[in-house]
Amino acid sequence: MKILIVGSGGREHAIAHKVSQSKLADQLYCAPGNAGIEEYATCVDIGVMDFDGLAAFAEREKIDLTVIGPDDPLVAGIADVFEAKNLRIFGPGKNAAIIEGSKAFSKELMKKYNIPTAAYEIFDSPQAAYAYLDICKFPVVLKADGLALGKGVLICNSLEEAKAGVKTIMVDKQFGAAGDRLVVEEFMTGREVSVLAFCDGTNIIPMTSAQDHKRAKDGDKGLNTGGMGAFSPSPFYTPEVDAFCKRYIYQATMEAMKAEGRDFKGILFFGLMLTQNGTKVLEYNARFGDPEAQVVLPRMKNDIVEVFNACIDGKLDRVKLEFEDNAAVCVILASEGYPVHYEKGFSIKGLESFKDKDGFYAFHAGTRKTETGIVTNGGRVLGITATGKDLREARRNAYMAAGWVTFENKYMRNDIGKAIDEA
Repeated sequence: MKILIVGSGGREHAIAHKVSQSKLADQLYCAPGNAGIEEYATCVDIGVMDFDGLAAFAEREKIDLTVIGPDDPLVAGIADVFEAKNLRIFGPGKNAAIIEGSKAFSKELMKKYNIPTAAYEIFDSPQAAYAYLDICKFPVVLKADGLALGKGVLICNSLEEAKAGVKTIMVDKQFGAAGDRLVVEEFMTGREVSVLAFCDGTNIIPMTSAQDHKRAKDGDKGLNTGGMGAFSPSPFYTPEVDAFCKRYIYQATMEAMKAEGRDFKGILFFGLMLTQNGTKVLEYNARFGDPEAQVVLPRMKNDIVEVFNACIDGKLDRVKLEFEDNAAVCVILASEGYPVHYEKGFSIKGLESFKDKDGFYAFHAGTRKTETGIVTNGGRVLGITATGKDLREARRNAYMAAGWVTFENKYMRNDIGKAIDEA
C-alpha cells in the first residue's frame, strides 16, 4: 500500500514510525512532515489545511490510505473532502470531529446521554460570563469553545483571575475565534489519565493508558502547553476504573454519537479525571494525543495499518489489541520560553546517539533540515521516548537519552513521571 500521513509534529513522527513497521506499507509519504519523518517517508511540501492540494496528490500518486494526525484539518472536514473523491482516509468526518472542535457540543452531549463529567455553563457573551462568575465557587476552569492548540484552558483561583481570563478569551481573543463561546466548569481534583481508542462507528477498543504533563514548569506550574511529557501505562488506571469507563464512558460515547447521527470512525481520545466521586470526562479529542502517541504506539504489538483498515471498514470487532508488557516515558525537549516567546534555528547535536538503540526514540516535533544539519524550528522540538521493564526504568532511560541531545536554549521538565513514585 501507498500511505500518506498528514502532519508535521511528534505525533506524526510516532505514527510514521509505527506505520513503517507494517507489512502492508510499501511506500510512505508525509505532508508536510519534518526532519525526523524523512527517515521513513518521502516528505511533500503541502500544508495540512490545503485539502485540494492533498487530495490532488493522493489522486496523482494513487495513495491507498491517508492518515490524518492533527485536529485542525479533521474539524474542518478533510475526511469529507477525501471521501467525496473516493479516497480512503483514516479520521472522523466533520460532523463527528465536532466532539473536539466544540467543547460546548461535547459538554451538551455528555449531559444529554448521562456520561459523567464536570458541572458547567456555556456563555456566548463576556457580560453573561462575568455575571455568572459573581456567584461561583472557586477555583473554576475556563475553556475556549474551539481549537486552541491545547492552550485554551485557564484554571482560575479567584473572581479577579476568572474575570481576567474571560477578557483574555472572549474580549482580547487570545485564541481567536475559538473564544467566541466559553465553557465555565467546576474545578475537579484527582489524577488525570489519557486513554486513546480505535473506533469504527459502532465498536470501540481502548488502547493502553497514559498520563500527560500539560504545564510548562516542574511541579505542574506555569502555563498550559501542548504537553511537556507523558508516560504509559498509568498505575492509577486500575482494572476497576477500566471496567467503569468501558461501560459508562467509552461505549456510551460511541452510542451517543451514533444516536446523534455522527458515527465516529478514527481515534477518539478520552481525557479522564479520577476524582473522589468516580471517573469523569475532562475532554474529548478526535485524534491521537500528542505526546501520548509517543508512549502508546511504541508499546503496541499490532500492525497499525490493519487496525486502521478495520476501523474504516467497520470490522473492529475482529481486532484484538495487544501491548508489550513494559512501560514508556517521553520527555519533551522544548525551546526556552515555550509556550509564549522562543527563538528558532539552533543546531541540534546528538541525534545520532539513537541510531540502532532498541527502545530509544527521538520523535521530531519542531525541527528543520538545513545544509549544515538539523535545527530547532518550534516550541516543542523533540519528544525523547524510552521504554523499560517498568515505569521507573523507562523514566531513567528517558532522562538519560534526553541528555544525549543538546541545542542552545534547550528546556525540559525534570519531573515527568514522578507521580509513579506515589502509586
